[in-house]
Amino acid sequence: MSVWAVVVAAGKGTRSGLEQNKVFFPWRGETVLGRSLDALESSGALDGIVLVISESDRDLYERMVRREGAHPLVKQIAFGGETRRDSVYNGLRALPEDAEIVAVHDAARPFVTAEIVRATVESAREYGSGVIATPVTDTIKQIHPDGSVSTLDRSALRAVQTPQTFHVKDLIDAHERAQKDDLPATDDAALYEHYYGSVRLVTVPGAEANVKLTNPQDFRDTRCAVRIGSGYDAHRLKEGRRLVLCGVEIPHDRGLDGHSDADVAVHALMDALLGALGEGDIGRHFPDSDPKYKDISSMKLLENVMHIVGDRGYAVGNADVTIVAQKPKLAGFMNQMRENLIAALECPNVNVKATTTERMGFEGEEIGISAQAVALLTRI
Repeated sequence: MSVWAVVVAAGKGTRSGLEQNKVFFPWRGETVLGRSLDALESSGALDGIVLVISESDRDLYERMVRREGAHPLVKQIAFGGETRRDSVYNGLRALPEDAEIVAVHDAARPFVTAEIVRATVESAREYGSGVIATPVTDTIKQIHPDGSVSTLDRSALRAVQTPQTFHVKDLIDAHERAQKDDLPATDDAALYEHYYGSVRLVTVPGAEANVKLTNPQDFRDTRCAVRIGSGYDAHRLKEGRRLVLCGVEIPHDRGLDGHSDADVAVHALMDALLGALGEGDIGRHFPDSDPKYKDISSMKLLENVMHIVGDRGYAVGNADVTIVAQKPKLAGFMNQMRENLIAALECPNVNVKATTTERMGFEGEEIGISAQAVALLTRI
């Protein structure tokens, strides 16, 4: 049987208190969505994934792919609807014709495990449905229309999560009938129950950790208030190249050799920003083996790095860049360099300085130029 997943990531996440869709928020070094997709792919139970996102989040998704890498099982993208039910249905319609079993999963549950996925799929194969559930540990009170309160027997209650897995034809039929009947439902199991009867609940040890990230407190402690990174870069001087530092072209008989414009100061600064985030270095994000970066302005690359900074929920608090060069003299260009970086970092607290090595080392011998940078990021 061909088994697919529909991953629902089209919600607005307004209860989270974040300024963007919560599934694109970084969680311990990776987006919430990325963690969910990793778990689904690692299960070995799926042939493909339809990812349902809001059309307005397409740029956020593309940035996530550039930063974290593509997920090979994500073979279709569908766009969300007005309600979760609409979004799931759009995902179901995007499934290939040979899909026989579908696992519907909320992207905001990044702690799902491969074992949970496999268990729901096996249940659906045998019984037609498989819904992950956990025992209720709190005492549950029911409020009646007259205002009276009674206590429910929690031994007969289960908290339902995702994935919820069914035969494709049954779930599509339930959704289409629910649309005609205007049947409200908070999950797919409720639709299935209404038209097909009881669902099969699946229990897996440790499933209690498969929580849904919803409220501000769920995200409160995921980021350090302040992050600091340092960067270093060096390039050889070469005839026939332009010398560009902090986006300013400097008159000189030689320029810096590199795949891009070889702006060594901006390269050091980008590495400092990426280092503060734990995001590797510029070689990982902009490899010199990629022809699209040939002779590109490093200020353009810095713009891309700043998108990553913002996506991770940070802003630049201050930055300090040191350029080490015997020649040319750079004092007359410092103000423009600083202004360029202030604009790019959207931060006034930027310092740029230059020094020589008193003719020591490769900088002093005018073989090359190096730069160092330190950046401080603050949580926004």
